[in-house]
Amino acid sequence: MDLKNAQRDVDTWIKEHGVRYFNELTNMAQLTEEVGEVARIIARRYGEQSEKESDKDKDLGEELADVVFVVLCLANQTGIDLQSAFDNKMDKKTKRDHDRHHNNEKLK
Repeated sequence: MDLKNAQRDVDTWIKEHGVRYFNELTNMAQLTEEVGEVARIIARRYGEQSEKESDKDKDLGEELADVVFVVLCLANQTGIDLQSAFDNKMDKKTKRDHDRHHNNEKLK
């Protein structure tokens, strides 16, 4: 699924099940909360913190999908074509960073 279709799917879901979009500030707070849940899993599962028994059933994929969902909501409600923005970003990063990481001694 591409981002344009994902944006459409989220918009359809909001209209059919969500009543309306939360306002942008509420969605920004929601995004922060979801990113925090991803950070918690990463810090405990892959970092140096001990993973609590209650965190072991947390699904990283589900939490990442929550982040994507809220990002798609924000794009929709602010009129951003996320597919176009993403394509432009990839092009910019490719041109800017073509050799940058290959020449980074820390990555060898």
